[in-house]
Amino acid sequence: MKIKTLAIVLSAAFLQACGGSDDSPAFKTLSGAEPLVIGHRGASGILPEHTLEAYTAAIEQGADFIEPDLVLTQDGVMIVRHEPMLDGTTDVASKFPASRMRTRNVDGVATTAYFASDFTLAEIKTLRAVQARASRSQAYNGLYAIPTLDEVIALAKAEGTRRGRAVGIYPEIKHSTFHAGEAGFGANVFEDKLVATLHAAYGNVASAPVFIQSFEVSNLQYLNTRTNIKLVQLIDADDVKDDGSMSLVAPYHKPYDFVVNNDGRSFADLLTASGLDFIKTYADAVGPWKPYLVKTVNDGVERTGDSTLTINDRRVDGSTGVIEMAHQRGLLVHTWTFRDDVSGYGFKDPKAEMQYYMRLGIDGVFTDFPSTGVAARAGLR
Repeated sequence: MKIKTLAIVLSAAFLQACGGSDDSPAFKTLSGAEPLVIGHRGASGILPEHTLEAYTAAIEQGADFIEPDLVLTQDGVMIVRHEPMLDGTTDVASKFPASRMRTRNVDGVATTAYFASDFTLAEIKTLRAVQARASRSQAYNGLYAIPTLDEVIALAKAEGTRRGRAVGIYPEIKHSTFHAGEAGFGANVFEDKLVATLHAAYGNVASAPVFIQSFEVSNLQYLNTRTNIKLVQLIDADDVKDDGSMSLVAPYHKPYDFVVNNDGRSFADLLTASGLDFIKTYADAVGPWKPYLVKTVNDGVERTGDSTLTINDRRVDGSTGVIEMAHQRGLLVHTWTFRDDVSGYGFKDPKAEMQYYMRLGIDGVFTDFPSTGVAARAGLR
């Protein structure tokens, strides 16, 4: 089991640098330190996600961490893609025949696609990334390669050295149960590969500039017996109801390993007092979707002055109490995802939205536009 002293160390260092004291922290984070700005899939708002170019742009914009989502190739190499399916973020369909597509069960959903686990790394390296969101610039499609985790680590280290500051990485294990069922893999093969790579690069220490995240639970519990690197339990949902409560519809209702193991608890159950007590037994932080943290209500009132009722107009009723409960248990809270070009529940201005969460004491924000997160944080100093 890990000894979780990182928050105390960070708090003392930050307060000393600011000339403050434990009685008057500049932020209401767990440690009193500034909230982290995490480049969500890199600076994915401006460049195709999960490319070395998007990660470099995020670092240039001031991101403290960059986030590589991980999947496995046929030959067991960890590459960086948001999903095991390659279709939406690469030009795979233009380079390989439809006969390479397969239908597989992904978290209970039958999915027909080009799967990374059917391609060798050499084949993956012939692909180029494309912008996944049609509303964003398509000008960079076909220019950038698909990186491996090793390449992302090398980039983060090189950029950190060049800039004289730590650049952390925040890898996510995508669909652990799915990968365990793929031919040639098996239970915890993914997790063991990740730990071996991270320990070689950063050491087996809680102070490493690394967080490992997952929407599943059993793989994090396993990792807690194998590493001292910080672990994050992600919390999902389908949507937000008009009254501010969370909509929990499959496959976004519970961790998929809970589905497989007939565990009755939902994602929402993990953010109750007992759920957070449970998470504390194996993780260092929780990563809830942001509507879990701030209560908003659709009361039919138009508030933004544009004569159109949208999610921007929801009444914001403050904290749900999750941040406070998590902090009481020594858990960091990192939330996602803030986007300049996608409206937030109850907020029209993305900078103001992030500042609202930061004032509540959030410990880190994932954003597609790291420069906006950096500016939001700077405005609260």
